[in-house]
Amino acid sequence: MMSKKFIPVILVLTATSLFVAFQTQGKPDTDNPKSKYTRIIRNVGLLLEQGHYSPKPINDDFSKTVLKKFIEDMDGEKNIFLQGDIDGFKKFDSKIDDEIHGAELISFFTVSGVYINRLKETAGLYTDILAKPFDFSKDEEVMLDREKLNSPKNEAERKEIWRKRLKYQVLAGYSQALETREKNKDSANFKFKADSTLEREARDAVRKQMDRYFSTKINRENNDENFSTFVNAITGTMDPHTNYFAPVDKRTFDEGMKGSFYGIGAILKEDDGKIKIGSLVSGGPAWKGGVLKVEDEIIKVAQGTEEPVDVTGYSVTDAVKIIRGAKKGSEVRLTVRRMDGSITVIPIIRDEIKLDDTFARSAIINGDHKVGYIFLPEFYVDFNDPKGAKCSEDVAREIEKLKAENVEGIIMDLRGNGGGSLPEVVKMVGLFIEDGPICVVKGRDEDKPYQWKDKDKSVLYTGPLTVMVDEFSASASEIFAAAIQDYKRGIVIGSTSTFGKGTVQRNIPLNPESENAMFSNKEVEDLGSVKLTLQKFYRVNGGATQLKGVTPDIVIPDRYEYLKFREKDNTAALPWDEIARAEYKPWTSTISNDVVVKYSDAEIAKNATFNKIKESITWLEKYSDKAYPLNLTKYRQEQKELKVKQKELDNLFKLAKEMNVKNIQADMAAINAAKEKVDKNTAWLKRVSGDIYIDETVKVMNSMILQSATAKTN
Repeated sequence: MMSKKFIPVILVLTATSLFVAFQTQGKPDTDNPKSKYTRIIRNVGLLLEQGHYSPKPINDDFSKTVLKKFIEDMDGEKNIFLQGDIDGFKKFDSKIDDEIHGAELISFFTVSGVYINRLKETAGLYTDILAKPFDFSKDEEVMLDREKLNSPKNEAERKEIWRKRLKYQVLAGYSQALETREKNKDSANFKFKADSTLEREARDAVRKQMDRYFSTKINRENNDENFSTFVNAITGTMDPHTNYFAPVDKRTFDEGMKGSFYGIGAILKEDDGKIKIGSLVSGGPAWKGGVLKVEDEIIKVAQGTEEPVDVTGYSVTDAVKIIRGAKKGSEVRLTVRRMDGSITVIPIIRDEIKLDDTFARSAIINGDHKVGYIFLPEFYVDFNDPKGAKCSEDVAREIEKLKAENVEGIIMDLRGNGGGSLPEVVKMVGLFIEDGPICVVKGRDEDKPYQWKDKDKSVLYTGPLTVMVDEFSASASEIFAAAIQDYKRGIVIGSTSTFGKGTVQRNIPLNPESENAMFSNKEVEDLGSVKLTLQKFYRVNGGATQLKGVTPDIVIPDRYEYLKFREKDNTAALPWDEIARAEYKPWTSTISNDVVVKYSDAEIAKNATFNKIKESITWLEKYSDKAYPLNLTKYRQEQKELKVKQKELDNLFKLAKEMNVKNIQADMAAINAAKEKVDKNTAWLKRVSGDIYIDETVKVMNSMILQSATAKTN
């Protein structure tokens, strides 16, 4: 829900946009980009100050933080800007807040202009560096993580940074080539290559990589792209989840939420700097047309009869953006080069493409007991189509199918689930409890928080339930896990905590009149939108999920535990707090969660595999935070140790005996409809059957099922 207090902000945005539009009617727009950018940051500033849940003052301190973040986002590796550039930008420390409030926009154009020039300079370095053989007997090292280092003082220092980076890349390829030569020396078709040849080939390979890297980077990072980075430095200073979306990025976001998009049904791949067709989606427009082929190289893309865009040097992501469309039935024309060298133009009419990997899926795990397993990658919903996909309805169908198979317990796997629709979470929790509040949201200056409630007393599934989470489980996933935990409806299992995103966002268009162009018969230019933080989540027990996330009932050692990417690791994150506890009735069960948790904790504590995982992760954490040798002997020794440790860790994550995982019988007809679906399903079942975390969750589930059965017997 949007607070009524925020509605005036939308009206102000509309009125301001109308005023600017009338002011500029009939006048030549000689500085359109600057005018457009000025409108965008002004409207962004208005949204932040008037609508954000907890706005920071847009003052000189805010300006200084924005500038620092913008520079870091542009050059995080600190190998493009010179220190003199950074020092020169300090004159804008106290200017960006003024620009947001209407002063002439200078800071962005200055920083972006210097960046583009420095990028071109940097792109000219690698050719000379890679033209000569490297001396790998020299004892020197490189720090790949440059976050804690300063920017280069001058061009010579910058070149030295790139020399070491490129030398390390060549060293990696050269060392691998030496290893391959050693392994294959006794094979029948072995062709010996001298060390100098292998070193030269390694340099050639890196040079090709750099050709592609800089071609894509220079092509992509123009003023428009850099401006999006600038605006996101502004919004990201307010909080990590308030983001600016240029029009094309907003469309991509919506497509991910609804689990489908309008496109041609082709999977693109990057092959030696070229964008090629990797595969075709069965039943999609390209597949039905029968003209576009796997391995065709895409050279140009045109929207219908419009002028085609040359995509040479584009990244796959950028090419996908212009091949996809906003409307079903729109035409895209691909200019492709066939494998025989011939070039042809292929017109394709876009249609809806379903992202099957986004949707809920289930399986049955057969062991001591028959356990149902449901994997939900995100809380999806199609906001534009009432009949579109909804995760709550899909999960309900999966539960019905599992019940028909007489499963004795259900595992909900929300690992890696970054969130999604709040109403869908409420409905989904409602599948497992009678009724009551699921979460509480509080808006800016709101005295009375709003309770999102499940009002349906019916319960679809009443049996044993476990919920799997990890550090990537965020937002809606955390609400679901927290509700199940607070209602004592099931047991939550996972890493030490979930991500910790406890804020609510809503997409707000920067020029609301663009949707109806009510003041003009001309189409209004879309300025994009802001995903604005408007509210904060709270558990029904009163605690926020913000920052702290959800602590599982049972904690299992996790391989990504040491990485610093949770909400608590972001300095711009909003703080944790709590409100009054909501009134709710915990689930009544024959299962004592406390007994199961205590037993499982003891089992995990003495589990040799999990203890070794902890040791290996600690070693890897120390290894990643160091300088790396550029000496061949030292490098190969380190790599030998690293491979042993990584192999040891990989083996730890493999079950000695895979679980018996089968599809639900009701799904088999749809799975067998196409070979591609069969292959995907086989791979998915393989992953599930060998997952040690699912295996451990099944053990917890077995304890719950056994306890439930014992209680019924007594």
